[in-house]
Amino acid sequence: MARSIDYGNLMHRAMRGLIQTVLTDVAHNGLPGAHHFFITFDTQHPDVAIADWLRARYPTEMTVVIQHWFENLNVTDEGFTVTLNFGNQPEPLVIPFDSVRTFVDPSVEFGLRFETHDEDDDDEEDDEDGGDDEPPQHDAQIVSLDKFRK
Repeated sequence: MARSIDYGNLMHRAMRGLIQTVLTDVAHNGLPGAHHFFITFDTQHPDVAIADWLRARYPTEMTVVIQHWFENLNVTDEGFTVTLNFGNQPEPLVIPFDSVRTFVDPSVEFGLRFETHDEDDDDEEDDEDGGDDEPPQHDAQIVSLDKFRK
């Protein structure tokens, strides 16, 4: 069996690590200058924990903004927790890094987009050795910031 370097998954992990590093710094030191983040995540991810009313309002994905008011930002290797204000109602959120779809800091025109590609052809036969069940492939792309401009 030929061995190959899986650059897609390596890049995916590196970009998640970048988000982890940035959020860890913000958790310890606060947001510097005009930096702020738009983070879109998959609300259907099994490890996402949000209030029922938020899940009902955002059944597939949700974008949160970490800017003026946030508290209890805690970052782990798996993801982060943060309390955000929704109409004067503080709500804790648990967001695994694997659920993040976009991470954008418009103050410096920086953005990442993660796309998950499920295996489309389940009917295809595996390799002769039976093949290993591999996780879905993840491709990383830079997100266009135009949709965040006013």
